[in-house]
Amino acid sequence: MKRILPIGILLMLSYSLSAFGTSSPRPAGMTVETCTVDGLERTYRLYLPEGVPDDAPLVFVLHGYGGNFNLDRYGMNEAADRHGFAVCYPQGMKDGRGKTCWNVGYPFQADMTVDDVSFLCELAGLLQDKYGLSRKNTFCTGMSNGGEMCYLLAYSRPDVFAAVAPVSGLTLEWMYRDCDTPAPIPLFEIHGTEDRTSAWEGDLENKGGWGAYLPVEIAVGYWVAANRCVREQTDTLALRRHPVVAHRFVGGTGGNEVWLYEVVDGGHSWAEKDMDTSEEIWHFFGRFVK
Repeated sequence: MKRILPIGILLMLSYSLSAFGTSSPRPAGMTVETCTVDGLERTYRLYLPEGVPDDAPLVFVLHGYGGNFNLDRYGMNEAADRHGFAVCYPQGMKDGRGKTCWNVGYPFQADMTVDDVSFLCELAGLLQDKYGLSRKNTFCTGMSNGGEMCYLLAYSRPDVFAAVAPVSGLTLEWMYRDCDTPAPIPLFEIHGTEDRTSAWEGDLENKGGWGAYLPVEIAVGYWVAANRCVREQTDTLALRRHPVVAHRFVGGTGGNEVWLYEVVDGGHSWAEKDMDTSEEIWHFFGRFVK
């Protein structure tokens, strides 16, 4: 004889399944995890604030050349606590020099076969599925080499990343020449005018060895045009160490914006001594949460 569960119990079971979904429990705090993408085992750190909600935004933070994923000092975890988003710190692979990096097409990466665009996109999908994070609200920021990766993602995968925020990042000339942007996305560059590693004025002759790259204002100007921003708003942030001139290009397609924070006399850094950089980055990303 068939046993029939009371309607109330069935409804309770249905509610429980829908409430918890198929995602894994969210371990609050920092964890170190691994995944396999394109046959390579990759490592990343994941920070989930206490009580982070379902469908929360996800922010990737990429280290610079030769760096690692221990980037807590940048303050993104604290911003995540305040605003309720997840943070992922992936680890780059080593190149032929033995340096951890992101493969963005530097001349000395010519023999490097790691596809970091594929890795970051696959990792985004994995984390969205595993922890119930938003598929629409995934963002990426990065310092230096990580900033170059942000530009490459903007050129190639605006379907995965809703906005990017390179810090001391470059647009390599090959990206500008060879990449056809599928769709424009919001972009926020923070850059010191006295940066001697990623020069504000560019290096089209490749004197620095990173490959030819565009002046910052031209690199950002490409995205201003691509997003069809119609006006510029300019102001100076409250001073800490260096003046920061905020150029905000607004009124773009679909409400898109492009920002450039010009750190006057600033060097090659996260600019954390000049502003709360992580808070400014989330202030930008938060404008495009869907």
